[in-house]
Amino acid sequence: MFIRRENGRIVAASARRQTDMTVEIADDDTELVAFLNPTLDITSVSSRQFKLQLLSAGLLDAVDAWVAQQARDVQIAYEYSGTFIKDSPMMKGGFVAMGFSPQQIDEFFAAAAQL
Repeated sequence: MFIRRENGRIVAASARRQTDMTVEIADDDTELVAFLNPTLDITSVSSRQFKLQLLSAGLLDAVDAWVAQQARDVQIAYEYSGTFIKDSPMMKGGFVAMGFSPQQIDEFFAAAAQL
């Protein structure tokens, strides 16, 4: 595979040599594989996806109980939101209460996005 770098990072790749891509690296090079298969930063999921992932993870009842103890605005947001945004204050508070690490939150949203 032929690549072009800018500031030390791969910015283009091609199976064939191009005039601006003359550096050849192995197809299984870790940096090349990461460039060709970027991970998506999922920042939101639908309410359906979020709640089905809670169910799948065995957390739906615990989260429902936590929400029931929160201020009315949190309860309304949880019940009626069409989208759950990962970095919203409600989400952050809920995930902290459930003991999630940042990586676990990312994994939760990635799994929910597949539903």
